[in-house]
Amino acid sequence: MRSKGVAVVGLIVALSLLAAAGEDGPVVPTEKTALWNGKDFTGWKLFVPDPNVDVNTVWSVKEGVIHCTGSPAGYMRTLTDYANYKLHLEWRWPGRPGNSGVLLHASGPDKVWPKSIEAQLQARNAGDFWVIGSTDFKEHTTGHDGGDRRVPKKERSSENRPGEWNRYDIVCNGDTIRVFVNGVLQNEATECTVTAGTIGLQSEGSPIEFRNIYLEPVDD
Repeated sequence: MRSKGVAVVGLIVALSLLAAAGEDGPVVPTEKTALWNGKDFTGWKLFVPDPNVDVNTVWSVKEGVIHCTGSPAGYMRTLTDYANYKLHLEWRWPGRPGNSGVLLHASGPDKVWPKSIEAQLQARNAGDFWVIGSTDFKEHTTGHDGGDRRVPKKERSSENRPGEWNRYDIVCNGDTIRVFVNGVLQNEATECTVTAGTIGLQSEGSPIEFRNIYLEPVDD
């Protein structure tokens, strides 16, 4: 039988290793956590590929809402990698509905567009998936030669009328991603080749607004 002293030392070592893994690896939320603070872009990086463009002319905050002009193309992304989470966000089109998206499990250098799986926000197509930068998943069965990178949503559009707020709830659990648009399960990706990374919101051609962005733990 091992002594209590040896057992205690082993426990301390194990806890130390777990702590180190948590510091170096992706964050897994254990409680509801605001991903955006509602005031500024603390914890986020604003990116456009042209260094001569002031990112603050593309992204701004007013009265608890993120305003994005949609031009030039780029994104705001978290500085932290995340895995195994429920992501909630709300979006609306302040003018004519257009294009945007949520970048999941993003990694690699900042560019348009980084390696990731996109949960589409293009008007009437919210819930589509796009594979970017050689990512893949089981349900993506076409375009492996660089052609069709899109996997359409399962149901008819469940988006609200233009100008109204919509809800995106995205569950990333292991190698599976499920997306709900206003409570409707629109798509599911399984056996994803990426399972952790940063989270990004696209600037992609049309003015769009975001609010109420937070993470929750995945249910067992």
